[in-house]
Amino acid sequence: MPARPRDERIPPELLRQQFLQSTPARQAKTWRWLSAWMVAAISAPAGAQTFVETWTQRPTSLVLAMVLSLIVGVMLTYGLRQILYALHRMTGVQRYPYAFIKPAQWPAVTVFIAAHNEEKVIAGSIRALLASDYPARLLKVVVVNDRSSDRTTDIVNDFVSLHPERLKAFHRTRGKPGKAAALKDAMQHARGDIALIFDADYTPGPGLLKQLVAPFLDPEVGAVMGRVVPRNVSSNLLTRLLDMERSAGYQVDQQARMNLKGVPQFGGTVGGVRLSAVQAAGGWRDDVLAEDTDITFRLLLAGWKTVYNNHATCYEEVPEDWLVRLRQIHRWAKGHDQVMWEQTARVLRSPLLTWRERLDGLMLLGIFLLQPLLLLAWIMALALYFMNGAETLTLFIPSALLMAYAAIGGFSAFLQMVFAVLIDGHRHRIRLLPLQMFNFVASLPTISAALGSALWDRLRGKELVWHKTVRYRQEAGT
Repeated sequence: MPARPRDERIPPELLRQQFLQSTPARQAKTWRWLSAWMVAAISAPAGAQTFVETWTQRPTSLVLAMVLSLIVGVMLTYGLRQILYALHRMTGVQRYPYAFIKPAQWPAVTVFIAAHNEEKVIAGSIRALLASDYPARLLKVVVVNDRSSDRTTDIVNDFVSLHPERLKAFHRTRGKPGKAAALKDAMQHARGDIALIFDADYTPGPGLLKQLVAPFLDPEVGAVMGRVVPRNVSSNLLTRLLDMERSAGYQVDQQARMNLKGVPQFGGTVGGVRLSAVQAAGGWRDDVLAEDTDITFRLLLAGWKTVYNNHATCYEEVPEDWLVRLRQIHRWAKGHDQVMWEQTARVLRSPLLTWRERLDGLMLLGIFLLQPLLLLAWIMALALYFMNGAETLTLFIPSALLMAYAAIGGFSAFLQMVFAVLIDGHRHRIRLLPLQMFNFVASLPTISAALGSALWDRLRGKELVWHKTVRYRQEAGT
């Protein structure tokens, strides 16, 4: 059948005949389409007229409403993302293609223990690694003792004297402060291409190293991350709240990103990297606070995969004091924001990423923007209320969208906590969920201040300062 010329119009009588000869369902669909088009045609001029009138009479309210609408859209997008991850974690297939690797040609591995004034916990970490079932001839443990002023040096030296063939002490007394800088200097002592990293308060189980090394048998894997579980959950209310937070972050969020082939994040501890991959991606950096997030995205942009293993569980100490907790979350947010500024444009432009990796990577980079945006939205909403301009929001956001945001925008993170504790079999911990508001409210200004601090330091060219987390456990030496 020859194509109809572009300027030839179908006669109205022919259209009428086609409509009458169509099925009732087709006729109903056509009527709905025509009705919607007529409503839009009628209301568009009225909406434009209302917009012009509002701009003439109350331009400040209109600008506030526009910005607030954008924020609501961003928050709702993140809320839908978190709900998708939670639902997929509960109902989807859990993807981990390396689960059944047991007998293997295990590679040489170096385990680095990052330590700074760790006399309370360092002995337990060393003992746990010496008890690993990883082949001893292929395992080297390096304790990175960065300027400790307590008994850490003596305790480490005592262990080295007892196990000189398996342990090495790297006592660092100069150079840049911070974990990233210390690990960068210590990498010269690595044996083999695989480096596993643990903070000094972690106590890995005997089989953990094999679980973390197994994915590296895949030559496309550049980093591996295990799951972190608090060991001091019963200390007080804060530790119980942080246990729920950690559970949501690993059991739901990380595993869902692994399931959906997004961007699982290397967390800097209870994990490892392929040293040749890190070198190919630009090497180990010492000028970042969040070296784990930085490595995650540089490996991603270089074409390497990061794997999350939910069964590779290791125990840590979480803060037992609110001030320590707020300092920790401030450091995380500030370091993450630094990586966001550096890597966002690269993620947008990279030809190596799938659409899922690009979308998930961008949303992961911006995750610490939610709290500042929420705080700004509250301030703007109050301003609109006192300026009697709240109705201007309806020019940009349909009422249904506002209701959806009110229903899921601010509560999706709590839904992840509920699903996480259900999966872990700790149903009774759901009773603590309302108390998570204390954690949320405390973190809101802290994370917002971290964004301002990171931006100010970036404008001044000031180096970021790393702060150590306080330890609580009491242990003997060797």
